[in-house]
Amino acid sequence: MALIDRFEHVSSDKNALHRPVTCGWRMFNVDGGGVILQLDTYGTAERQIPNKVSQSIQLDSRAAGVLLGLIRDTFGDL
Repeated sequence: MALIDRFEHVSSDKNALHRPVTCGWRMFNVDGGGVILQLDTYGTAERQIPNKVSQSIQLDSRAAGVLLGLIRDTFGDL
């Protein structure tokens, strides 16, 4: 699991589309009044333990705002 504290643009020579999976989400309050958005991706049916949480990322309000800006920059019409 990872709490994202910054985003950094990286380049790569390899760009490949991954297989689709389900992403679950939840939000919860933390001490001090902050809110966290957690996104969990689940393994495909072909994995050894199907539907097990594969990756989790957490965003606080600041990181969510940065991600929202990246999404708008990338997909302009949203």
